[in-house]
Amino acid sequence: MYRPPKSIETDRATLFAMMRKIGAATLVTPTPEGILATQVPMLVREAEDGTVVLAAHVARGNPHWRVAAASPSLAIFQGPQAYMSPRWYPTKEETGKVVPTWLYVSIHAHGRLAAITDGAWINSQIDELTNTHEAAETAPWKVSDAPDSYIASMSRGIVGLEFSVDRLEGTWKLNEEESLADVHGTQRGLAKGAPPAQELAQELTRRISE
Repeated sequence: MYRPPKSIETDRATLFAMMRKIGAATLVTPTPEGILATQVPMLVREAEDGTVVLAAHVARGNPHWRVAAASPSLAIFQGPQAYMSPRWYPTKEETGKVVPTWLYVSIHAHGRLAAITDGAWINSQIDELTNTHEAAETAPWKVSDAPDSYIASMSRGIVGLEFSVDRLEGTWKLNEEESLADVHGTQRGLAKGAPPAQELAQELTRRISE
């Protein structure tokens, strides 16, 4: 993906934290018939040796799992995004030479997929995924809350996906290449916006303070 030099993020801890916060990715795989794209929740697993695997599952009726090993795949984690107004730049009053743009955080994971039909793997992935997203609830729902026979029936309708990551590309496009005054103007403008814009403001604050 194209990444302006100032927007590049390479810190693995930062990338993994954002991927986990986003929670889901658009999985893209080219096939002879065309491009397949599926939106799936994903778990980020980092081994002690530094290898990274993304764990997911799809409906058995989804053709994506059948072509998993055919080609390299891409998982796109789309973070917060927002419009940036030229009004936020002090430069607007000084020269008028300003234009709007789109600000965003995005992470591309490149690698290969493998389809997993092992029942124990699938059940473990479902448990971990559920526990991850229920953690903030006052009374978290657990897979074991549902009848075993029902869970077994539902599990037969899905196939696991294991995505072995070869390369990560992180982009924090926050216009940091502009003058410091304009960067601070962007920071203030984003902070007054909707929640995604406010999240971008926080990311910008973190990056310029590092």
